[in-house]
Order: sequence, then C-alpha cells, then structure tokens
Amino acid sequence: ERTMKYQGFSLIELMITVAIIGILASVAVPSYTDYVRRSQVTEGPAVMSDLRVKLEQDYQDNRNYGAGAAGSACRVATTNLAKYFAITCVIGGATGQSYTITATGNSGTRATGHVYTVTDTETKATTIFKGTAQVGKACWLITGSEC
Repeated sequence: ERTMKYQGFSLIELMITVAIIGILASVAVPSYTDYVRRSQVTEGPAVMSDLRVKLEQDYQDNRNYGAGAAGSACRVATTNLAKYFAITCVIGGATGQSYTITATGNSGTRATGHVYTVTDTETKATTIFKGTAQVGKACWLITGSEC
C-alpha cells in the first residue's frame, strides 16, 4: 500500500509567521507615518520663506509692506499657496512697517497640529508642534522638539 505524506505548514509555523509580521508592522507603521508627516510639514516653512522674500522685494519698491493703495505680496491669494497648510499674512501698523506670516496645518493632513510663524524681523517661531503648544521655540521644528 501506498501511504500519503501530507506536506504544508503546521498551524504553529503559521502563527509564528503572523506574529513576526505583526511585530515588524508595529515598528514600520509609526516610522512611515512620521516620515510622511515630516515630508508634509516642510511645506509650511518653505511657502512662508518664499512669501517673506516677496514681501521684502515689495518693501524695496514701496518702503512699506502694504500700507495704502499699493498693496503688497500679502494681497496674494494665500489660500492656494500650499497644499498642507493655510497661510495667512497680516500687515502691522498704519504705515505697514511690519508683517507676520502664519502657516497652520490643514486638518485631514499629517501637517495638522503644526503652526509656524515668521515676522519682518525674520523671527521664526513654532507655536504648535505635533499638536502640543510650544513656548520659546525660536525656530521651525520639523523632526524633533529642540531647535
């Protein structure tokens, strides 16, 4: 008589494989999520830097950042400047001698919970990073919580 030998994986072998895949996924998914967050977060400071240069160029022409009818780079529709951030630009004072640009992470993106600012004196600040308020952070935080 012929005996049939069954080939395949035992239940124990399959359980060990599933456990290993689960452990690897638990390490990889948070790293990937943080990688995506960092790639989106860099957009805010980049757009603010570009807008800041335009404001400085405008200042050279008009000797103010937007007071009066001349307007400024701030009059640019800031709603379409960035995909992951809402950009706002506020001209300060009646003579238009200062400005503050703010980038706020859009909800539904990994940039949510990030708020950055820059002023006419090139003072950079991170006010919210990963959803946590930051005090005294005179830089744009991207990867860690220290400047």
